Amino acid sequence: MATLYRKDIQSLKGVGSRRAELFKKLGVSSVGALLRFYPRAYEDLSNPCAIRNAPIGVPCAVRAVVTESPKGTRIRGGMTLYRGKADDGDSEFSLLFFNNPYVTDLLKEGQEYLFYGKVNANFLKREMVSPEFFPAETCPPIRPIYRQTQGLSSRLIANSVKEALALLPEKIRDPLPQPIREQYGLCGLREAIVHIHFPPNAAAVEEARKRLIFEELLVLQLGLGLMRNHETIKSGFQLQKDFSAEFFRLLPYSPTRAQRRSVAEAMEDMMSGRVMHRLVQGDVGSGKTAVAAALCYSTVKNGMQAALMAPTEILARQHYESLRKLFEPAGIQVALLTSAVPPAQKKLILEGLADGSIGLVIGTHALISKAVAFRRLALVVTDEQHRFGVAQRAALSGKGDNPHLLVMSATPIPRTLALMIYGDLDLSILDELPPGRQEIKTYFITSDKRQRAFGFLRKQIEAGRQCYIICPMIEEGQSDMASVQQYTEKLRKKWLPGCSVAALHGKMKAQEKNEIMNLYSAGKISVLVSTTVVEVGVDVPNATVMMIENAERYGLSQLHQLRGRVGRGKHQSYCILISDAQNEEATTRLKVLCSTNDGFRIANADLKLRGPGDFFGNRQHGLPVLKIADMAADMNTLNLAQEAAQKILSADQTLDLPEHRGLRAEVRQLFAHLERS
Repeated sequence: MATLYRKDIQSLKGVGSRRAELFKKLGVSSVGALLRFYPRAYEDLSNPCAIRNAPIGVPCAVRAVVTESPKGTRIRGGMTLYRGKADDGDSEFSLLFFNNPYVTDLLKEGQEYLFYGKVNANFLKREMVSPEFFPAETCPPIRPIYRQTQGLSSRLIANSVKEALALLPEKIRDPLPQPIREQYGLCGLREAIVHIHFPPNAAAVEEARKRLIFEELLVLQLGLGLMRNHETIKSGFQLQKDFSAEFFRLLPYSPTRAQRRSVAEAMEDMMSGRVMHRLVQGDVGSGKTAVAAALCYSTVKNGMQAALMAPTEILARQHYESLRKLFEPAGIQVALLTSAVPPAQKKLILEGLADGSIGLVIGTHALISKAVAFRRLALVVTDEQHRFGVAQRAALSGKGDNPHLLVMSATPIPRTLALMIYGDLDLSILDELPPGRQEIKTYFITSDKRQRAFGFLRKQIEAGRQCYIICPMIEEGQSDMASVQQYTEKLRKKWLPGCSVAALHGKMKAQEKNEIMNLYSAGKISVLVSTTVVEVGVDVPNATVMMIENAERYGLSQLHQLRGRVGRGKHQSYCILISDAQNEEATTRLKVLCSTNDGFRIANADLKLRGPGDFFGNRQHGLPVLKIADMAADMNTLNLAQEAAQKILSADQTLDLPEHRGLRAEVRQLFAHLERS
C-alpha cells in the first residue's frame, strides 16, 4: 500500500492532467489515496424487480431486454428526446433520454441490461426517464456511489478505482497485527479495500466497513497517544509556589467549587516538573476565564510569563480589559497584541515580551507571528479551542521551552468523547455555574409573529435593557455587510424607530468594531445587529434579549453559544428563535434549545442530529479528517479502538516494534496535514 501512495493518479488508464486536477479537488492525488477514497453510499442492484411491481417514483433496479433502440426526435426548446423500449418478459416499458445521443449506440436491440432509476406510470404505460444502465452480465450486484465534483462523476471514479485495484498486490502487509484482527473479528486489509468499493453482497460491505472504521479510529487514538508523551517531558518552567488563594482574593465574587478544583488540578501539573497539557471544558458562563487567569497569576508571580490567545479581536480585547483591572493593581504588566495595534505601540510590546517586563500578553493569531519572542514563556492559554488547530497552539508553545498549555472550550461534549477527541490533553470540567447566572427563557416563533417580538424588544429597551439581533445567514456571493446593514436600516425606519440601533459585521475594521462594542458595553446602543461575530466572549450584563433570525441555519451548540451572550446580569433574560423551517430535524433542534439550558444535553443532541463534522465546524478543531469513521455513530468502535490503542502503547510506547511499524506509517499518513500546517 505504501508504494501506491507514491504512485501518481495519472499513472492510471484514463486519467490525464485535467482529470487529475479534478481528483485533487476531492483530495486524491495518488493511487493509494484513491483506494482510500471510500464510497459515500451504495445502490443495491442485486434484487431487480419486475416492471409491473416497481414502486412509482422511487429509485429501483429493473432487468430487461431492449426491444427498440432509442431514436431521437426534436422537441421544443431545441432539445432532442431519445425514446426506446424494453421488455422484462412480463411487461413492456418506455425508456426516455434527453439530449443524450450516445444512448443510440450504447443500448443495443436484443441485449439485456439492468436499468436503475425512477418508474413513472399512468393508466396506459410505464416508463423510466434517463435511467442509468449496465450490461446485465457485467453489472455489479452493489454499485458504489462516490462523492463527486463537476466533470468527475461517480461512474468515472468507479472506473478509476477498478484500475487502481488491479495494481493492488495479492499479498499486502496489513498494518493491523494478526492478534488484533483475531481479537476484534476483523477481515484483512486487502479484502476490506476490495469489498468497500465493489462488494459481492451487503454483508461484505459491513465486514469491510467494520475493519476500516476500527483501523481508522485505532490509528487516530495511537496518533493522539503519541502526542500525549508530555507526561514524560520535563518542563523548563516548574512553578515553585501556588498563588491561587491570593488571586481568588482579588476577585469580586467567590469562585465555584468546580473552578477551585480545576485550578488545583492545573497547579498540581505545573508544580510537578512535567509539562501540563490540560483542557478546561465548561458550559457558557461557567467561569473558564477565571480559571485561566488564576494560572496566569501564579505563573507571573513565579517570575515567568503567560500568553492567552483568543480567536477574535473582540474577545481578545475583552479579556485584556477584564484581566488588566485584576492584574495591574497587583503589579503585573498586561499587554494586548493584535493586528490592530499601531506599529509604535507594537514595538514597545515586543520589547517588553523579549525582556520579560510584560508578564501577561493577550492577543489573537498575532501572537504566533515570527516577530514575537518571549524571555520566559511558561504558560500558553488558547481560548475557544475548537477555533484553533493543533498546529496553531503548537506554534505558540514553540515560543517557549516546553511551556505549560491550557486550552479552554465552551463547546461541551460528553466526557468520553472529549477524552478521545482531545486525546493529547488531560481534562478538567466546570460542571456548575457561578451564583447569580440567570436561566434564559427561550421561545421558538415563526416569522409572522416577528412584529410582536419587536414589541417585546421595545418594552425591554424602555425598561433600560439592551438587545442583540443575529442577522439571517447570508447566501453565497452576498456580503455579511449588506445583510446586516439592510436589516439595521429596516429596524431604524420600520420596526424600532426611535431606538438606538448599531450594526456589527465582519467587513468592519478592528477599530470600528471596538468602538461599536465599547458604546454597546456602555449602554449607549440599545440594539446591536450582528452576524455570529458576537458568538463568543462578549459580556454585556445589561443585555437581556438575544433574537436570532433564520435560527434553523445554525447548529444547536452555536445557538447555545449565542444565547449565552445574555443572562449575564441580574435581570431575567430571553432568547427568541425565529424560523419558518418545515423539516423535522430543524424544528426538533430548536425545540431542544427551548427545553433546556444545559450545554451538555444540548451538545449530545447536536452530535446525534448532525454528527461531529458539522458539530465542530469547518474542520477547525485540529483533528485529522476521517474518511470513513463517524465519532458519534461509531462510539462503540471508538471505545474498542481506544482500548486496543492503550494496550499497544503500553507495550510499545513509540511503535518501534516490527509488528507495529505498519501502524506507525498509518499514523504518519493520517496526521500528515498537521506536520504540513
